Amino acid sequence: MKLITSEVPEQFIHVDYILFDIDDTITHEGLLEQESFDTLWELRRAGLHAIPVTGRPAGWCDCIARQWPVSGVIGENGAFIMYMHNGKLERLYNPLAPALEDLQEKLAHLKTKILKKFPEARIAKDQPFRLFDIAFDFAEEEPILDLQFAENIARACEAEGATAKISSIHVNAWFGTYTKRSMAEYVLPELFKVRREDFGQRVMFIGDSPNDEPMFSFFPLSCGVANLMKFKEYIQHYPAYITEAPSGRGFREACRYVLASQNKQAE
Repeated sequence: MKLITSEVPEQFIHVDYILFDIDDTITHEGLLEQESFDTLWELRRAGLHAIPVTGRPAGWCDCIARQWPVSGVIGENGAFIMYMHNGKLERLYNPLAPALEDLQEKLAHLKTKILKKFPEARIAKDQPFRLFDIAFDFAEEEPILDLQFAENIARACEAEGATAKISSIHVNAWFGTYTKRSMAEYVLPELFKVRREDFGQRVMFIGDSPNDEPMFSFFPLSCGVANLMKFKEYIQHYPAYITEAPSGRGFREACRYVLASQNKQAE
């Protein structure tokens, strides 16, 4: 892992898809930073595809797909993508995701078990807008709980047969083997016609937390914003690059190098 420097890495020249996490990657203290939103418009104007890959719920993704300058949004840690096509919102589900009609009872049972075992645990306020998972809030709202508590929640969910990932604010738990990575692997060829053998040149991923590790380890052109390092004790697979700035400013920093490489190629 190394800092992106003032010299534009040649590897960025062919990037035309930028996948990125949302919370604490393009936001700071819960707010979408101006630098981030301005950058999304710069990417759109340059003909590049920006695709959030987030643990946030279906309800949020509906709004993001409709109103942000993005080519789609992968939500609930890889369960689906929402995107606009001919003025209509479309959904494509991960083939590894379970059928929704079989899921709600299992999620309700998991929620009951975890809340009983951890009295201080709480369900995230965005839970009513979710389809496939449960989000346990440990750092989005006060009181802020530590990473060890989040780790304990995640391990307890896994003991109940769920998959669990820790973001910068939530522990997300779901049933099924899908991940952010599996959905990216599926949707890039299926929806955007990007060949798998071209992922290493054409796709960059930017993230900030342990649940982004599968993406860091899969995409050669992966980048962490600087605040990733507060999770260094929990990270095994680091991204290829890390920015000097945190959160939205770090996102802009990384994207600026990609945009600069496009201009360099055009010269």
